[in-house]
Amino acid sequence: MSTPRTTPLPRTTSAISALLLALAGTVSYSLAAPAPAYAASTTLEAEAAGLSGGAVVQREHTGYTGTGYVGGFTDANKGRASTTYSVQSAYAGTGSVKVRYANGTGSAKTLTLSAGGVTVRQVTLPATSNWSTWSTAEIPHAFTKGTNTIALTFTAGDSGNVNLDNLSATTPDAEQPGDPSVIQAESAGLSGGAVVQREHAGYTGTGYVGGFTDGNKGRASLSTSVQSAYDGAGTVTVRYANGTGSNKTLTLSMGGATTQVTLPATSGWSTWSTTAVPVSYAKGTNTVALTFTSSDSGNVNIDHLTAATPAGPGDPGGPGEPAPGGVGATLPFTTYEAEAGRTNATPIGPDRTYLTPASEASGRKAVKLTRTGDYVEFTLTKPANAINLRYSLPDSSDGRGIDASLSVYADGQALPDLPLTSRYAWVYGNYPYTNSPGEGKGHRFFDETRLSLGRTLPANTVLRLQKDAADTAASYTVDLLEAEETGAVGTLPSGYVSARNLGVTPNDNQDDTSALNTALERAKSQGAGLWLPAGTYTISDHINLSGVKLRGAGVWHTVLRGTGLKGGLLGRGGTSTVEDLMIDGQNTVRDDAGGHAAIEGDFGTNSVIRNVWIQHTKVGLWITAPTDGLKAADLRIRNTYADGVNLRGNVRNTVVSNSSIRGTGDDGMAMWSDPDSVSDSAFRNNTIQLPTLANGAAIYGGSGNSIENNLISDTVTSAAGVAVSTRFGVPFSGTTTVSGNVLRRTGSMELNWNAKLGAVWVYADVHPITTPVIITGNTVADSTHSGLLVSYLKNVADLRVSSTTIDTTGHHGIEINASGKGTFTGVTVRATAGEPLNAAGGFTVQRGSGNSGW
Repeated sequence: MSTPRTTPLPRTTSAISALLLALAGTVSYSLAAPAPAYAASTTLEAEAAGLSGGAVVQREHTGYTGTGYVGGFTDANKGRASTTYSVQSAYAGTGSVKVRYANGTGSAKTLTLSAGGVTVRQVTLPATSNWSTWSTAEIPHAFTKGTNTIALTFTAGDSGNVNLDNLSATTPDAEQPGDPSVIQAESAGLSGGAVVQREHAGYTGTGYVGGFTDGNKGRASLSTSVQSAYDGAGTVTVRYANGTGSNKTLTLSMGGATTQVTLPATSGWSTWSTTAVPVSYAKGTNTVALTFTSSDSGNVNIDHLTAATPAGPGDPGGPGEPAPGGVGATLPFTTYEAEAGRTNATPIGPDRTYLTPASEASGRKAVKLTRTGDYVEFTLTKPANAINLRYSLPDSSDGRGIDASLSVYADGQALPDLPLTSRYAWVYGNYPYTNSPGEGKGHRFFDETRLSLGRTLPANTVLRLQKDAADTAASYTVDLLEAEETGAVGTLPSGYVSARNLGVTPNDNQDDTSALNTALERAKSQGAGLWLPAGTYTISDHINLSGVKLRGAGVWHTVLRGTGLKGGLLGRGGTSTVEDLMIDGQNTVRDDAGGHAAIEGDFGTNSVIRNVWIQHTKVGLWITAPTDGLKAADLRIRNTYADGVNLRGNVRNTVVSNSSIRGTGDDGMAMWSDPDSVSDSAFRNNTIQLPTLANGAAIYGGSGNSIENNLISDTVTSAAGVAVSTRFGVPFSGTTTVSGNVLRRTGSMELNWNAKLGAVWVYADVHPITTPVIITGNTVADSTHSGLLVSYLKNVADLRVSSTTIDTTGHHGIEINASGKGTFTGVTVRATAGEPLNAAGGFTVQRGSGNSGW
C-alpha cells in the first residue's frame, strides 16, 4: 500500500422503528435574497416553515438545530407528504439544495426532488446511526433566474420515513456559461418522433428525450454540434435510462462514421447510467447524432451527451491511452482526470504558476472538495477491482502531515474508505527542502494511495469520491484516479523457491532484511530464484542482488516496505531479475547522502527489472557502472524525492521502456555521464508526468543515446520536457537522438536564473556539443515558453531538426541563444506568443524543404 491505512469510518446504522416518526405532511419554505454560488448558503429551519398535510414540529430526538425538527414522512402518508419552498435566484445557473435529515431506520430511504412541478431526481438519504444523529444530502440544482419553486416529496416510488431538520439553498452569484461539454438532450435537434419528456425522475437539466419507441423505429433521432479545437481521438458519453430489463441499442454517428451503442438495462426508468463511445473529432464543428435505426432495438430515454474532445494537437485521446503512433507507455490502468468528471465542488486551474497546487496537477487542473457532500465522480469505461488516487491534503502545522479518509461509492453503494495522508507530501524552503512550514515556499502538494475494492465493478459503474461528515480533512484536492483489474494473486512459479520455506515471514511487522538476504543466498545455492508470496516485508537496509532472481506475487500483492530513509534493492553485479512486486519507501524528505534508492547499483550483464511499482523513495532506479544490457520495463515510479530513473557513468546498452513515471523531485529520467559516458542506451515509450526541479527526460553527455517515443507532460519548475545538455558530466560523443516524442505543456521557469526553458532544450553549458544532435518526428503542444530552445555559453556544432511540429507556445517557436549551426527540414511552427524564430548569438540556420510558419 502506498500509505498507512486509517481505520475505515463506520457506516453502521441502528434499526429504530419508523413509528418514531411523526405524521406526514407538507412543509413550505420561503428564501429571501440568493446566496453566493458555493460561497454561502441560506439555511431555513424546518420548524419555522409552513407545514401542511399533517407535518408537525417535534422535539423528541436531540441534535437538531433551531427549536425543533419536522417529522411525519411515514408510510401512512406515502404519496402525499411534500415539502415545498420558494427560492429567489438573481441568476440562472448551477447551485445546490442541501437537506439535513435523520434516518434511524437502518437502511437508506428516499424522497423525490421536483422543480416547478417537474420531477428532477430521486434523492437517497443514507441511514444515520440513530434518530438523534443527523446528516446532510446535497443535490446539485439548476436554478432559473427569479422564483424557483422546489419540492421534496414522499412519492409513491419513495421509501420516506425520515425527519427533516433544515434545508439550505445555494444559488449562483453570477451568470454561468455552463459546461460546453455537456449537451442536454432536450436542447438538441429532435426528429422522427423524438420528444422532450418529464415523466420519470432523475434527469439533469429541464427534461429528457423519449420517443425512441418501436413506433418510431428507423426515424427517431437527436442531433447536436460539438466544437473541437483539434483533430484527434475523444469520446461521447451518453446518459440514458433503460427500464426494459434487457440491453438496447441506438446508433451514434459523427463525421461519416457510425457506431452501434449498447445501452445496458437500468433498474428502472428513473435510474440513469452512462456509456462512453470512442469517436474521432475533426477540428471545428462536429455534428453528432443518436438515432433509432432499423437495426437498433431502441426503447430508451436520453438525458444528455458529454463530449470529451482532444485537449491539444497530438493529444493521446482517451484518458490513460497511448498517444498516436504508439507514443508513451501502454498501461494496465485507465486514467480519469478529476476536471473531466462530474462534480459539485470547486475546480482549480488551469494554472502553471509555481507553488500553486494546480501547477502540480495533471493537465494543470484538479477539483477541490471542501464542503460536506462535495464530490467528484467518474463513469468507468472498463471493469475495475482496484483504484489508485492522486490527491492533496493540507499539511499539519508541524510539517509531519495529517491522516484522513475519503468516502467512495459505486452506483451509490458505499465501498471501503480511501485512507489518505499528507506525510509524504509538502516540502518547504529552498533546495534540498525541508519539512518545516515556517520556511515557506510550500510545494510537492500531491501524493497517491491505492485501494483494492474487494470486487470487480463493471464498465459503466459510476464511481464517486465524496467528502462525508466523517471525512475530517479541511480539503481534498483530487487530481486523477486510475482504475484497473489487478488479476489474481501470483503463485509459486517454476524454478523458484518460496521465501516462507526459507525462514521469511511476511506481515509480521518484523525487520525482514537479514532473513531476505539469507534466503536469496540459499535460493541461489540451489540454482533457484526467490519467490515472495503475497504480503508486506519490512526492510531497513539493502537487499543484495548478485546474479539472483527475485519475484513477487504481483505489484498489488507483494510489498517491500522501507523504514526511515532506508530499504531497497542493491545490485552487486551478475545477471539478476526483479519482477512483480512493489517497493514502498517511507521517505518524507530528500537526503542525498543518506537515503536509499528503491533499486540501485551494478546490474552486471543482461539483467531484467520488470513490473515493479515504486514510490516514496529517494530515487526509483539508480543504475551504475559497469551495467551492460539491462532491460527495465513496465515500471510505475511515483513521488520520488529525486530522479525517477538515473543511468550514471559507464552504463551501456540499457533500455528503460513502457513505464509510467510521475511526480519526481528531479529528472523523470536521466542519463548522467559522470564520471564516464553512458553509451548506446535508450528511454523508449514511457509516459512521464509532472517532474519538479528538472526535466521530463534528459541526456547529460555520453555517446549514442536516445530518447524515443515518450509522452511527456506538465513539467513544473526548472524543467524542459526533453533536455540534451552538458550542464553535468563528460562531453557528448557519437550521435544523440530525440525522436517521436509528444510533449504537452512542458518547459518552465528556472527561477534561479530567471530563464524561460523550452519544451525541448539543447544546452551547451560546461562543454560545447560537437557531435550530431538529431531531433526528429516530435510534437510539441502548448509549450509554456519556447517550443525549442538552443543555448547558451558554448557552441552547438551539428543540430539536425526534422519532421517536428511546434503548436502553441507561450514564448517563441524556435529560440536560439548559442553559436553553431543547424539544419531544419519539415519543421512546422504555429500559434506562437512570440516570434516563430528568434535566433541570436551567431547561430547559422540552414533551411531545408517542407518548413512552414517560421
